[in-house]
Amino acid sequence: MDLMYDVFPVILFILAIILLVVLIILVFRMINTLKKVDEIVTNVNTKVSKLDGAFDVIDSLTDTLSSINDKVVSFIANGIRKLFKRKKRKGDEDNEE
Repeated sequence: MDLMYDVFPVILFILAIILLVVLIILVFRMINTLKKVDEIVTNVNTKVSKLDGAFDVIDSLTDTLSSINDKVVSFIANGIRKLFKRKKRKGDEDNEE
């Protein structure tokens, strides 16, 4: 039993040292992985910033087309509205006679 009290702490210390070494190795690997991820993110940000001009042009073009579309739809809707108002007036005049 005394042997167990002497050997057990030594085994625990050895396992703790092994665990500490493994954790240190994992931390270094994580740091290297994060460096690689940071490089990739920086690269992607650089490429995306180059495309910002193209997206701005596309955005302004779609805004212009939307504005033109709204004007055309408004013009057609007003024409149809005027057409129906004229027919109602003609029908009202016929009913009055």
